[in-house]
Amino acid sequence: MVRIMRFSCIFAVAMLIIIISPFQSSQFSYHKASVFRNTPDCSFSADRTKFEKIEYSKFVHVAMTLDNQYLRGSIAAVHSILRHCRCPENVFFHFLVSDTNLKTVIQYIFPELKFNVYYFDSKRVKTLISTSIREALEHPLNYARNYLADLLEPSIHRVIYLDSDIIVIEDIFKLWSTNLGEKAIGAPEYCHANFTTYFTARFWSDGRFSSVFAGRKRKPCYFNTGVMVVDLVKWRRVGYTKRIEKWMDIQKTNRIYELGSLPPFLLVFAGDVAHVDHRWNQHGLGGDNVKGSCRIPHPGLTSLLHWSGSGKPWVRFDSKNACAIDFVWASYDLYKHET
Repeated sequence: MVRIMRFSCIFAVAMLIIIISPFQSSQFSYHKASVFRNTPDCSFSADRTKFEKIEYSKFVHVAMTLDNQYLRGSIAAVHSILRHCRCPENVFFHFLVSDTNLKTVIQYIFPELKFNVYYFDSKRVKTLISTSIREALEHPLNYARNYLADLLEPSIHRVIYLDSDIIVIEDIFKLWSTNLGEKAIGAPEYCHANFTTYFTARFWSDGRFSSVFAGRKRKPCYFNTGVMVVDLVKWRRVGYTKRIEKWMDIQKTNRIYELGSLPPFLLVFAGDVAHVDHRWNQHGLGGDNVKGSCRIPHPGLTSLLHWSGSGKPWVRFDSKNACAIDFVWASYDLYKHET
């Protein structure tokens, strides 16, 4: 009996080590970030000791997804925002996760970061997701941005949504101050892009679908959903989540697009998007959705670099195949490299 009990105890400890070891390895694979403080001229300095009652109206809110595959990118993105922000203590992060253990990883790397973690249940969208041109685009967490208005606290009226493969090199407060007017979202638009390619021939040949753009106030243009300023009050009032889900449901039986979570946003918002300067989304640095080849930023001022496409800078570095622009990303990378 004693031997059985002793074996059971050893087995339990061993199982505990197996369970927590992946988490520990991810946590301690990163350097702790420096602590970033507000400059004296910041209008509000958040209390670093009392978080029982958070006055959300005093913060700039930034939402991102967080998972193991893109964790390194997310950490670099947060680091870049804090480094270039005049009032970093006034920024509040909202992480949408499918693994709540990642909360402790963020606490370890950014000990004084103000953030909340929201569990996103993949069952919420699994039956709505259709196959895409790239398997990574089918991950349920890619669709979590559709549910920001439901997941975030009702007292949060506006949020900046950012993908995990970005670097911000200017004060995020400038993006936060975007004038949305009566629009629900603001994003850089790219009207030179061939808008018709984002939908199938079946979509354009069927008036039941293509007529959706007929009543828009402006010409519908492509915009990238990896950088958006969102009016959550209007989103909740109009019920945009249901509208996006409706198009995802239609896609399941009619195959009206090929490109993951982007087309439903275009169907709901294209032609009704508040202006954001192109400098806030230098996208496409990850190449296309197949090869992920090297690209350079477009000429002009840049506030945000975005590695949309299949080539991610941390993957390129690990495979010793980094592009020139990836070295900019590397200056914000907190991953501990093997020596």
